Amino acid sequence: MAEQTGTVLITGGSRGIGAATVRLAAQAGHAVCFTYQSRAQAAQALVDEVRAAGGRAHALQAEVRDGASAAALLQRLPADFPPLTGLVNNVGITGPLGAFEKLGEATLREVFEVNVIGAMLLAQQVLARWRATPAASPTAHRSIVNVSSIAATLGAPGEYVHYAASKAALEAFTVGLAKEVAPQGVRVNCVSPGTTLTEIHATAGEPGRPQRVAARIPMGRPGEAEEIAQAIVWLLSPQASYATGSVLKVAGGL
Repeated sequence: MAEQTGTVLITGGSRGIGAATVRLAAQAGHAVCFTYQSRAQAAQALVDEVRAAGGRAHALQAEVRDGASAAALLQRLPADFPPLTGLVNNVGITGPLGAFEKLGEATLREVFEVNVIGAMLLAQQVLARWRATPAASPTAHRSIVNVSSIAATLGAPGEYVHYAASKAALEAFTVGLAKEVAPQGVRVNCVSPGTTLTEIHATAGEPGRPQRVAARIPMGRPGEAEEIAQAIVWLLSPQASYATGSVLKVAGGL
């Protein structure tokens, strides 16, 4: 286990890309707090796994869709963990696959509330905390990584145009916020995964979607969650010290 570098908060960390990021961030020396919505058993199993490997992890049941919930989440971070140095806005939903014209208003609003507004509000609260607490040193690294999707540039016609639009909004947010907070020593970046082998496809109604779309991917296969997590953890690290406002595609060539 690497030397501890600070605490990273990861939303949606109990499965998929989030869980892979929890593991790799802990291996890199971060103390890790992550949120989950309802999978308490899976969240606890991941905490136990990280601790057994010598890391520090803590799971928090949370659903952040308003400023008050975001503020309350930060108050629940363990007092004995090191200062918060990173935020990974990973949680995201698609709604069911289908044509846009058949999309219900409730689903449209929920996707934007979770994927865009929730990420923005939590970033706002984290930035407020950092402004109120001077960094430990002039070279201290504070970083936000947003998790987008290659759908933001491909559009996802016939499947989830609304989801693609929400991720495009997240990418625009990344670029603008990065420029705004760079003078404060905060970096803001985004990872844009391609089709990845996670449960999100089953939730959207087509568990076999990664295999169906594999032929469209230049590398000929879907990604693994750990491959996306590697990029996220790199962007959190000092090795990415001159990267901000970047949208890093990890999409097999798309």
